[in-house]
Amino acid sequence: MKFTAEQIAGILEGTVVGDPNIEVFKLSKIEEGTQGSLTFLSNLKYTPYIYITEASITIVNIDFVPEKPLQTTLIKVEDAYEGFSKLLEYYNQIKLNKSGIEQPTFISDSAKIGDQIYIGAFSYIGDNVTLGDNVKIFPNAYIGDNVTIGDNSIVFSGGKVYSDCIVGKGCVINSGVIIGADGFGYAPNKEGGYAKIPQIGNVILEDYVDIGAGTTIDRATMGSTILRSGVKLDNQIQIAHNVEIGKNTVIAAQTGVAGSTKIGENCQIGGQVGIAGHLSIGNNVKIQAQSGIGRNVKNDEVLQGSPALGYGDYNKSYVYFKNLPKIVKNINEIEKKVDGNN
Repeated sequence: MKFTAEQIAGILEGTVVGDPNIEVFKLSKIEEGTQGSLTFLSNLKYTPYIYITEASITIVNIDFVPEKPLQTTLIKVEDAYEGFSKLLEYYNQIKLNKSGIEQPTFISDSAKIGDQIYIGAFSYIGDNVTLGDNVKIFPNAYIGDNVTIGDNSIVFSGGKVYSDCIVGKGCVINSGVIIGADGFGYAPNKEGGYAKIPQIGNVILEDYVDIGAGTTIDRATMGSTILRSGVKLDNQIQIAHNVEIGKNTVIAAQTGVAGSTKIGENCQIGGQVGIAGHLSIGNNVKIQAQSGIGRNVKNDEVLQGSPALGYGDYNKSYVYFKNLPKIVKNINEIEKKVDGNN
């Protein structure tokens, strides 16, 4: 699909400087721009590339004034990065604009299907499922019995939503995600093994929750595992049973959150963080990558390390950690001198 500079400027409420009829059909980085591509400049360190890029159109900030001749047509907007992001979203909507029910699929007679739906081939829609308007279920997805999925949500290929789970509006469940598998619940038995504890709860994703590929969110033993509105999870994250994550919290890849821990609102949690069970993490908490959390965390704390320390304390301590062999050597030399003088 092709767009002219004039059309793009209309979408972004921007101003064209150059040829308003020039067309683009793909996106590119500014340093990799070719004819027919659209790019943007927001980071000043990339400014030299705008004079050599072959991209047909470049989105720039409204205050950009070129110091040399340009080959590219400019679209000036208030914020080039935000404008380009808006175009990416628009492009993605067009790319994912599928509709209809492909065959073969299985859709239970008791399922309730909204308007403008898309259900890809080889998908399974169980008993008493409710799919809202404009929901998209891509091929090979599994939607278990009694599941509800709200308007404008997407389940990509291979996504699985187990029985009784609830997905809100505008959610994105990427490929390989499993929502509602059994929590890790076992009790020692007399024979020296472990007896499985039935997991009869569910998972609730509120509105505008995004779940990255390969992430797993376990159903509660009883009650619900809950991700509040606006939560964003990266790829390959494990969320255990009865965990609750507050609204607008973001978590990076390979993090694990153990059972019954409560995480507050607006938290930022780095990759490969391990959080023990039955803890309370406050609001606005920042946890640096590869930290281990084994205690309750108050609002607004910034943590790093394993076990995690206050971020400032960790950085001060690290100066000594990396110099520890030298420090020990110096101490040994001092001890020898002291002993020699006695």
